[in-house]
Amino acid sequence: MPALITFGRIVFAVLFIYSGATKLFGIQATADSIAAKLTIPPALAPYSAQLETLTGMPTPQFLAIASGAFEIIAGLMIALNFGARFFAILLIIFIGVVTFYSDDFWNQVPPGNAQTLIDALKNLSLIGALFMIAGYGRGADMAEAAYGDV
Repeated sequence: MPALITFGRIVFAVLFIYSGATKLFGIQATADSIAAKLTIPPALAPYSAQLETLTGMPTPQFLAIASGAFEIIAGLMIALNFGARFFAILLIIFIGVVTFYSDDFWNQVPPGNAQTLIDALKNLSLIGALFMIAGYGRGADMAEAAYGDV
């Protein structure tokens, strides 16, 4: 069973590694998508302005780079089983926020909301798998045979 769990973690993490890489290879397209869907709340506007001054780039571009890098790092950490619980919990929060801002199926009328609803349900399934990773943690104790029961 541990071999299957290890394989499952690696295959699962490929999604985040690929998604992060496509964000980084298409930074401008990702930044445009973020700018179209995300409105900075007035309470956070001063911090956003400070971030833009500090980094020398617009907030959507910074968020595109940060989200791409985060997805790659989190995917690698889950695949390598290093800090898997921590990164699974961070990804749960990340996917929840992304789903809220990008998959607003509740503001669309049926049947036009079908694809957006499917995307939101897919993200809900990913969150469920991440909860399993967070709950399982590093896996079996090291005293057990690593791959003996496969």
